[in-house]
This record gives sequence, structure tokens and C-alpha cells, in this order.
Amino acid sequence: MSAAPRTPEGSPISDGTPGTPGEAGTPGASDAPGTARTPGTSARTPGTARTPGTAPVPEGAPRSGPSDVLPVLAEVVRSGFVEGHHRGSLVVLAADGTVELALGAVAAPVFPRSSNKPMQAAGILRAGLDLAGERLALAAASHSGEIFHRDLVQKMLVEHGLDAGQLQCPPDLPLDPVEAETYLASGAVRDRVTMNCSGKHTAMLAVCAQRGWSTESYLDPGHPLQRMIHSVVEEAAGERVAAVGTDGCGAPLMAITLTGLARAFRSFVLAAPGSAERRVADAMRAHPEYVAGTRRPDTWLMREVPGALSKMGAEAVQAVALPDGRALAFKIDDGGGRALGPVLARALGLLGVEGPVVSRIGSAPLLGGAREVGEIRAAF
Repeated sequence: MSAAPRTPEGSPISDGTPGTPGEAGTPGASDAPGTARTPGTSARTPGTARTPGTAPVPEGAPRSGPSDVLPVLAEVVRSGFVEGHHRGSLVVLAADGTVELALGAVAAPVFPRSSNKPMQAAGILRAGLDLAGERLALAAASHSGEIFHRDLVQKMLVEHGLDAGQLQCPPDLPLDPVEAETYLASGAVRDRVTMNCSGKHTAMLAVCAQRGWSTESYLDPGHPLQRMIHSVVEEAAGERVAAVGTDGCGAPLMAITLTGLARAFRSFVLAAPGSAERRVADAMRAHPEYVAGTRRPDTWLMREVPGALSKMGAEAVQAVALPDGRALAFKIDDGGGRALGPVLARALGLLGVEGPVVSRIGSAPLLGGAREVGEIRAAF
């Protein structure tokens, strides 16, 4: 077990305050959530899961519906009193790809945020960049900004004749708060290389330079690379992209359903050896510390559960696939990262994944007066 409880981004859970930093076409028939079953092992019964109606939003952007119709996925318990809830949507796929459990609006589009990164990395490979090992894992990463992450980004820039000034991700501190304290104590300042998406941006620049594509407009949704990534997302998810936005790092962000996200991760672990998708999955699973960091749940899960592919995203999105094709995806509607670990641990349990790593991921105590007085726990 870890010495100090942490959120899915690695920050200690304090007095109940979230510590996670800011990170449609017609779906196929399998997008339908089906009948949501109630897992038999939970002592807590969530609200009835139902598909919300469509609410007006600015500029006609698709959305999943009002949060109050989504089921409670996690509850905040302090001194025996339930003081808050985190609602959201979750889908679990069986090994054959059928929907085994659907809670909330799993057929409504969401922005997967950095859970899209494996698909972006596969698009980079398909565009012609030959990456492998730690370098490919870093291309699919939301890295913690630890020294080994920063060093490899710098090496990759040099290897491809690039410099950090060409990166268009914003300057930032290390994502991991422990690393950030050390970084600031050394006198360092926010930097593009340190930003958690710098590996992805380096790989994007590298393939553009190799193909003779513009390196100035590589984040334009109409750029050849971004069109390639768009196609990979749709192919992997088995559905059309519902909307294109801008992620926190500045890259185009494709909206798909949670069912499509789970289906995409499933397709990566089941892809033929040597394919772009399988190469990304294999690199991430072989080098999980480069995908996340030494104090991050994605790393723990891929290191300790053989064959698991795991990637979280900002706004409390998570996707996981197991090597036999079982998969899950969920989003906490309010973006509360503190709920991500307990919900992930519960969902892993529904997939039959057990062991110390699940308990470690699911541990989210609340503190009061510097002692544990409660917890955030799954509620389904």
C-alpha cells in the first residue's frame, strides 16, 4: 500500500478538496446501453440509471444531459455522514464486446480528454513515424514531469532535429505535485517540455517534419496529421466523432461515447501484432511509468495486472481494457478527480480484477485534523 493516499493524478487527498489538475454521427447498434443491471455485491444502491433527454446548449454542441439525471457513482462520507455525491456514467464490456453494464448516459458523446492519447499515438504511427518502446509510450502519455520524462522528451526533440520552441503545448509545471515541489525548489519555471502532453506534441512534430507537413499548423484540425488521427478515433470507437474541440494542451479533441471509448481500448488490446494499435498498446503496457509516472494509478495498474491497458483523462475520464477483450470506460460528470480511484477500483472489481493494486487505487480517505475521518467510496 502507498504511504500517502493520493488522487488519480498523484496529489494527496486533503480535507475533501479535489486536487486533480486540469488535464456523432449515428452510433452503431452496440452503442445502446441495454439494460443496466445492479451488481450484487454492493451494499449501496445507486439512483435509477436512465438516458437523459437533450437540453439546449450554446452553438448546438452535443451534451449528455443534466447531471441530476445521472446516477451517483461515488459518495463523500465524513464522520459517518454522506456530505456529497459524484454523478456520472460508466460502461462495462464483456470479453465479446457486448455491453454487460451501463450506468448513465453511455451512448452520449463526451470528450475523453487524454484517454484519447492511445488513438492519437496510433495515428502518428500510421502517418509514418517509427517509434517504439519508451518513446512510443511517451507519445501516448500524460506524464508526471519527472526527470526521466523530461530527459526523454529532450532526446526525442534532438533525434528529430527539433527544438522545444516548436512545441505548441503550453508551459507548465510537473503534473505530479511531489515532483512539482522538487522542480520549483530547484529554481525551475514552467516549461513546454515539462507539460504532461509534451511527449505527444514531440511525436506529432516529428512525423510532420518527416512527412514535410507544416510544423507550424500541426494542431489545426484540418492538418493532414489531425485528419489521420480523426480517422483512427472513428475506426477504433466504431462510430462517428460527434464534435471536435480543443484539449488543454491545444491539440484537437474528438468527442465519442463512453461505449465507443471502451470499444476503442478493447480494439487496441485485441489488434493484430505489428499493427499501429497493438504497437501502442504493447509499448504502454511495457513502459507504464512513461505513460504516467511513478506515483500514478495508470502505472500501478499496467504494472501489476498483466496485459491491462489503462489511460485516464482530465475531467475524471478513465478507460481500461484487459487482454481478453473485457473493457470499461467512465466519466465523473463534475470532473471530480478525487472520485476516479474509488470508481475505477469498483469497476475493476466488476471485471473480476482483484488484489492489492485495486485496493491501492480505490483508497481515498478524507482527513480532518490531520487524521482520517471518512472516505470517498463507490456507490454502485
